[in-house]
Formats: sequence, C-alpha cells, structure tokens
Amino acid sequence: MPKRLLEFRDRTAIAGVGYTPFSKDSGVSTLTLACRAVLAAVEDAGLSPGEVDGLATHRVGDSAPPTLVGPALGLGDLSWHLDQFGGGSVSHAVVGQAALAVAAGLAETVVCYRAINARSEFRMGGTGRGVPVSPEVQYQAPYGYVAPPQQFAMYARAHMLRYGTRAEHFGALAVIQRANAAKNPRALMRTPITLDDYLASRWIAEPFRLLDCCLETDGACAVVVTTAERARSLRRPPVLVSAAAWGGGTSHLSCDDPTVTGAAGLAPRLYAQAGLGPGDIDVAQLYDCFTYSVIVQLEDYGFCPKGEGGPYVASGATALDGELPVNTHGGFLSEGYVHGVNHIAEAVSQLRGEAGDRQVPGAEVALSTAQPGYVLPATSALILRRA
Repeated sequence: MPKRLLEFRDRTAIAGVGYTPFSKDSGVSTLTLACRAVLAAVEDAGLSPGEVDGLATHRVGDSAPPTLVGPALGLGDLSWHLDQFGGGSVSHAVVGQAALAVAAGLAETVVCYRAINARSEFRMGGTGRGVPVSPEVQYQAPYGYVAPPQQFAMYARAHMLRYGTRAEHFGALAVIQRANAAKNPRALMRTPITLDDYLASRWIAEPFRLLDCCLETDGACAVVVTTAERARSLRRPPVLVSAAAWGGGTSHLSCDDPTVTGAAGLAPRLYAQAGLGPGDIDVAQLYDCFTYSVIVQLEDYGFCPKGEGGPYVASGATALDGELPVNTHGGFLSEGYVHGVNHIAEAVSQLRGEAGDRQVPGAEVALSTAQPGYVLPATSALILRRA
C-alpha cells in the first residue's frame, strides 16, 4: 500500500447527515430536494450554509448539479465541486473524492448529496424511453435486454447454477431487511414480511421477484465531509473516513466469471488502507439494488467463502442480532433508494450510536459499499470508524 494512502487514513470525517422525507411523489424538483438535504446535513453538523465551500454529487442526467445547488443556496464561490457521472457504482467514490479534496486543503467543508425523483420523474434504467447512450446497448436492445433487473438476473442465475443458491436465500435477505425497516421511522416499507410473502410476490425478471428489487423513491440524502480535527469541535460525534477506494468492476460483456464482482478486486486495497480486515467490521451497509447483490458482496468482501453467501444469510448472520448486521435501515429494498448515499448516512448513525431500535450495540467500524461493478464496470466503498 503506497505510503501516501496510509497517510490519508482518519484525516477526514463525516460531521453531519441530512435527509428529506422519502416518498413516491415528492411534489418538488430535484433541486429543491438537494437543497433541503444539504441544509439538513449542515444543520446536523452545527454549521451555517456560509461555511460550505464544496459540493459533490453523482447523477445520470436526473438531478441538480453543484453548479445549480450552490447558487440556489447562496453559497457564492465554491473552492471545489464534483459532478460525477454515474449511478450507484460511483456513489461512494464521491465521498472518497471529497475526503481527498479536504485532506489536500482544496476545501474545508464539502457536502456530498444525491437527490432524485426516481418514482415520480426519471428512473435510471426505467422503461418507456429511448435506450441509454452506451456502446454495448446496441447489442442488447434488439433482445429487450436493457433494464437493470434483467441484467442482474443473469448474474444471479449464474450464481444459482454454480453454487446452488436458492430463491429461499434471496427471500431470507428480503425478510431480514424488512424487519430492520420496521424499526426505522424513515423507511417507506415497514410492514414485516415472511418467506411465504416473498415467494408469492410476482415475477419481475426471473429469478427476481418484486421483493428482490429496490424501491423507486423520491428523496435526497447528504453528508458533510471535513477535517477530522475540525469535526471534533462540531455538534455531532465525528465519524472518521478510515479508507475510501474505487476502481474497476466486471464488464458484463467480457467477464470470465459473472459470479465475481469488482468488489473482489477492490476489497484488499480498501482493507489495507484502513489497516483492518473483514473480521473487524461491526456493521455493513451493502448496496442492495437487488437481493443478489448483497449475497455476492458478502463473498467478495470476505465475510464468507465464495458460493456460501446464500446459506450465510439464511443462517441469520446478517440480522440485527447476527454476527454481521447488514443494511440495518432496511436498505434500498425497504427504506428507500437514494442511490448509495443513504447507506453511508446509516453507517454514520450506527457509529454515532443514534440508530434507535435498530442500533447495533458497540458498533465502532462500518463498511459501506456501492454497486459492486455490474453493468457499469466500476465500484467504490468506504470504511468508517467511530472517532
């Protein structure tokens, strides 16, 4: 591990988190959602909007960029901003890049946000519009193979065929995450479900049923990144950025093994940067666009052997009282889908000890991850630590 990356460890912190309500119809623009989440995060940190000198987001032509949000909030001259193209794969890279900017002195207080009206307006990967502008799509579109559920379904099926992963394993994960959401006042879906409910839900793209798929959500979420030293003087307990990594994923057109994701390549760099390993993680927020994406990440981040992600979940290991609580807020399946940033905010809540009925006792280290590298060959992740 390069010395310069080791020096990055714990130099920056997340000092505030902010949300808008999650809904199916926000009734406002994505610009309004972004501004509200940014202001909520700044208030949570005990700062004033005038102290923000950086903004960062990721989007796919579906949201408000920093160059609009900054003026709308009257922030004036931003010393640093980032408008990253991309979906869930880059969600954690945005916070990592903000931490680098703060560590380098380019900015002191950067707010990272994601704002979407994914239910009432534009849903990335949704149907009813032209196919995405992407080279590989020309080969997929003639077969109607363009939506994320279709693409992830192929990988999930490959995992089932190779390792014997069963629908009941996917269902166990959906049931566990709904139980977590039942303890989360912010969650859109709080009614507990059973495995029978899961098995009875309608098909979306086999082997995925409705309850395998993330929600379509209107909402926004934001986090404040500043120096660790400054964070210690602010209102909330700081949560240190111990590691941030991003890199290449698995091209779904050329990969040799579709059951291995980009997370498998990134994980060693991430753990080395933090000076930790899988056994040190107390709680994990794993990108759950679909149930399968959690199961494959449990393997690729080293929490269980390859091929055993399904039985690991079915054993109860990822429940709140299990050995590795996962997606304690209910995840994208049940809390809401804010494209990665609400996973980071939940990790911060857990490390602050402020997660209420879903709090993991003694949580000191959290892993939060982006989409593991399918579809767009990129992924990213953070390891956060209580100061």
